[in-house]
Amino acid sequence: MPRFKVAHVRQSGIDMIIIPVESSFGLKVPSDQQRAMNELQSRAQSAGLAGAVVPVWEQGDGRMGFRAPIKWHPFFKSINLDWVWANINRELFW
Repeated sequence: MPRFKVAHVRQSGIDMIIIPVESSFGLKVPSDQQRAMNELQSRAQSAGLAGAVVPVWEQGDGRMGFRAPIKWHPFFKSINLDWVWANINRELFW
């Protein structure tokens, strides 16, 4: 059964469901990324989590990759995976 650690946070009044994923996520074509995000969003909603799913991954050289709405990019550029792991507070199962 797949399990995903989740940082369910509220930033500037916006609920975010930040999910660390495998580094290979960043190599997927956008349609495959979106399909995975849709599934994670569905699972998060079923678990009662409010907000939009944002996958994050190790991009190399200590950089964090992410897929988030453009208006959220400044926030995600200001954090790193250490911040995400320090804020893990939920887990998704299926």
